[in-house]
Amino acid sequence: MSDPAEADIQELDPLERQVVSVFVDGVKVLGLPRSIGEIYGLLFISRSPLSLDDLVRRLKISKGSASQGLRMLKSLGAVREAPGNGGGERRTYYEPAVELKRLVGGFIREQIRPHLESGKTKIRRLAETTETVEDEEHREFLKDRVERLEQWMRSGGRVLPILQKILGQ
Repeated sequence: MSDPAEADIQELDPLERQVVSVFVDGVKVLGLPRSIGEIYGLLFISRSPLSLDDLVRRLKISKGSASQGLRMLKSLGAVREAPGNGGGERRTYYEPAVELKRLVGGFIREQIRPHLESGKTKIRRLAETTETVEDEEHREFLKDRVERLEQWMRSGGRVLPILQKILGQ
């Protein structure tokens, strides 16, 4: 006989599983945790807002993982709080932001720009370090590589606003 607690777990239907899988694959490419894709995918395909407990139960993930995932998705602007089911509950419900411009903008703002900024600082330190290399040929090689990295960083900084604009339309 099956465990009565398992009977309460609402399995994802095949369509929900497929949508969740699409978003899981997407977050893998971006280097984000699987749970981020699972949470966003289920919210995306859900006809009504879901609570933290709903996500935990339906996705079979820990409450900590769901909470952390929702926090990250909120910081990216990918989910927002929504009106609940009107039953007087004090639970918070969530729904997806489905505007591509908002999603791309949040990802660029919260993930890519900070990496570019920290990369600039590291490259400046690297440039200072290359000055201390005694072997002139090696020092020139390193300077060339540092210059190449700086060019890449500048290009990245110019491409991001264009990418946001293209994907946002």
